[in-house]
Amino acid sequence: MTAVRELHELCRQMTPSIADGVFVYCTFSDFHLPERLEPICTFREAEGLTAIVEKSQAEAAGVPYTFPCRLITLAVHSSLDAVGFLACITGRLAHAGISCNAVAAFHHDHLFVPEARAAETLEILQHLAAETRAG
Repeated sequence: MTAVRELHELCRQMTPSIADGVFVYCTFSDFHLPERLEPICTFREAEGLTAIVEKSQAEAAGVPYTFPCRLITLAVHSSLDAVGFLACITGRLAHAGISCNAVAAFHHDHLFVPEARAAETLEILQHLAAETRAG
């Protein structure tokens, strides 16, 4: 599958979907991830290791966390060097007052949005895709 670079095509082909579960952000200043955690994503910063994990895992491990959120995957194979796709998406969400933490992976872009606003976010993204298809 060829990665899409053109903004109009990215928006047109996008099929957003919400993953099961609630995710949270944890940080570990010693850069050590507890064995019981299976993060969906990690990132090393100067201050420590950030891990995004299922909320139930963090609670079971007794790990402090923040930002209960839902994961929305933008199902279009977006090129890593595409220009403006996430800016377009996050701009729409910002206009609606929805915070968003985006993660670009090899095949798709992923959004972590507040748990309580996930359904609304999905509607906004579906509307954007339909609007772009309509031309």
